[in-house]
Amino acid sequence: MKKLSILLKEKIWITPALYIVIAVSLSIAFYYVDLFYIEELKPFIPSILLTNVDLAKTIMGSLAGALLTMTIFTFSTILVVLTMYSSQFSPRTLTNFIQDKIVWRVLGIFLSGFIFNTLSLLFMRADLYETDVITTFAGIVIAFFCLATFSYFIHYIATSVQVGELVNNLITESEEAISKFEELQENEASEEKDWSPIGIKESHRAEKEGYIHYLSFKKLVDYAEEQELKIEILVNPGDYVYEGKAIFNVFGVNKAEKSINNFYSLGASRTSEQDLDFAIQKMVEVALRAISPGINDPNTANDIIVRLGRLLGRLGRLKTGTFLLGEEQVLYRFPSYKKTLYKTFHQLSHYGKEDISVLIAILDSLKIAAEVGPNRHHLELWETHIYVFDGVDIQGLKTLDQETLQEKLDELAKATNQHSYNIAREKGN
Repeated sequence: MKKLSILLKEKIWITPALYIVIAVSLSIAFYYVDLFYIEELKPFIPSILLTNVDLAKTIMGSLAGALLTMTIFTFSTILVVLTMYSSQFSPRTLTNFIQDKIVWRVLGIFLSGFIFNTLSLLFMRADLYETDVITTFAGIVIAFFCLATFSYFIHYIATSVQVGELVNNLITESEEAISKFEELQENEASEEKDWSPIGIKESHRAEKEGYIHYLSFKKLVDYAEEQELKIEILVNPGDYVYEGKAIFNVFGVNKAEKSINNFYSLGASRTSEQDLDFAIQKMVEVALRAISPGINDPNTANDIIVRLGRLLGRLGRLKTGTFLLGEEQVLYRFPSYKKTLYKTFHQLSHYGKEDISVLIAILDSLKIAAEVGPNRHHLELWETHIYVFDGVDIQGLKTLDQETLQEKLDELAKATNQHSYNIAREKGN
């Protein structure tokens, strides 16, 4: 079921295709209503809603042309937004817009409106109808609905291209991924005690190359218990695997009844479904674009960096290391928190080392992560600031910059229960 869900997200043409099928069905239905049932329905339909065939052809021809123009404009707008996402935000954020259901529903509505009116126009023949028709009114209603949708689409596009809205969507996406692992650890995971599988070891390997989209932990646990197997998961969501790379090690006395490969999915690109690193990476890339000389928008970058702190704090609540899932049937290794911190800040520290506002935002982010997250990660958060400062010329900063940075460092030290130090004197030595 999960594979089908991901497939539907990737196949963006499916939504417009469904609307087109509905439009074709409606057109055929109204054709038969006008042909066989309109006389019986006339007493119940106001005469103003009925038109003769000649007038119907004129109206529906005009509507078809107008809707086609709106469809072309919508398609052009989508291409412009895709270009902007790629150039100003990040190529990785394209999927957030491409997989947006509203965008493709709007396009589907315009296409279906055009097809309904065009097909109905094709069916309008004077020799077929002996009375007035109702299809024209239906075409007008659909056209009005398309017009209302077009107005909403303009508003939606104007909102979605704002970087703040994109950041909100990325944060929501990251929180959803974190929630899934929180639920998994709360209901299924226990710390490794004694992993001593017995039976024949069988390695299940990837049948093609790609990125791990998701792992079906719950189904994998149920399957392992049902077949009396012990399974060792060798990869994490987001890992690149080549054809033949081992994905699982399966230990059991009897051979498994079905392929273990049914419990994971591969794709040509990474997704944020379970890939926490990729979810954060997209936010980091938007921040990096913002502090680049071409865009030069450090305030946007600072806002993203600060908001990353809350995500990192929540991420710190997840247990790391090796865990057993279910009734100790499945072994999985959660990535370390220190590694996540490094992946988050190693590029930001490099490209933002000459911008004091970015350095201040990083310290604020680390402080927020310390306040939101558990105490066990305080030392790692403190050591992350040392890594960031390694590439900074503290002595080259202006006096007020040094004082502000020192103030933020003292706040971080207090939040992480560490001893602060004088950055100017420490760097001077």
